[in-house]
Amino acid sequence: MYKYRKHLLFTTCVIFIFLFFTSVTHLKGQKLTREDYINTYKELAIKEMKRSGIPASITLAQGMLESGNGNSTLATKGNNHFGIKCHGWKGKKIYHDDDAKGECFRKYKTAYDSYVDHSDFLMHTPRYRFLFDLDPDDYKGWAKGLKKAGYATSPRYATMLIKIIEENELYVYDSGNVRVKRNREKNISEQPDSDFAVSVDRRVKERNRVEYIEVKKGDTFESLQEEFNLLPFELYSYNNLPEGAGLYPGQELYLQPKRNRAERGNDIHVVQQGETMYSISQKYAVKLDKLYKRNHMDPADELNSGETIWLRKRKPVKK
Repeated sequence: MYKYRKHLLFTTCVIFIFLFFTSVTHLKGQKLTREDYINTYKELAIKEMKRSGIPASITLAQGMLESGNGNSTLATKGNNHFGIKCHGWKGKKIYHDDDAKGECFRKYKTAYDSYVDHSDFLMHTPRYRFLFDLDPDDYKGWAKGLKKAGYATSPRYATMLIKIIEENELYVYDSGNVRVKRNREKNISEQPDSDFAVSVDRRVKERNRVEYIEVKKGDTFESLQEEFNLLPFELYSYNNLPEGAGLYPGQELYLQPKRNRAERGNDIHVVQQGETMYSISQKYAVKLDKLYKRNHMDPADELNSGETIWLRKRKPVKK
């Protein structure tokens, strides 16, 4: 009986090992689908968006298009997901036929390195600088701008990026708080994600297509960062607050970057007594620096009651 059990155990182990290696080999031979790619790299795209300002939807769409959903030779052998050529690159290289035969492309240790270098490449290359003046979720503007700046030679490059974004709803990741958005769409009584909780009596509101909340008694920056899955600096940055600032019940805090201009219909604001440029920025969800620039002002300037503040494009004065 002992010998039989020993033989059975040995046979079972052999079968298990055979099935394990067979399944691994099979998985290695499988190609990633678009869904696979999105699920694998969406968090990285969001992280890079928060670091660089490049919409996560654009990063994901470029990665999917340039790497064939992670299945191209450059991606599988060089971890190059964005087709970035050497251009003075001092790291490892991989050669591949593209516009010409045997062109030089950057080779990375990991896909993570490729994503970081993609952000840095756009941030530090002068011809792409104008893109960072666009609204954070203007994926169409980014797509057209990348084509205009010469990122790719295909005349349909912008169209292809926009199609990928809209077919896969990648624009939801431009909020940077995907789980918050998804929880809002669920019945509030449903169990939230295990690594993320949203308060059952917390209402996330929206102004100028920017999400915000009202502070409750007992809230702290740390508790709100945890509740809404934000990085430590984000609440301060989005609301133009210095580190160490206090919170008070009823205070409105934005969970996303404010926009460059107010929504249509809010072209101007007439200053009321006691208002500041900061309070106007918060009232309309418009970036404070953009308000100063649009109105030819600086932080030292005082506001006067009845003064007109331009919230959208300043109209030229008729002579």
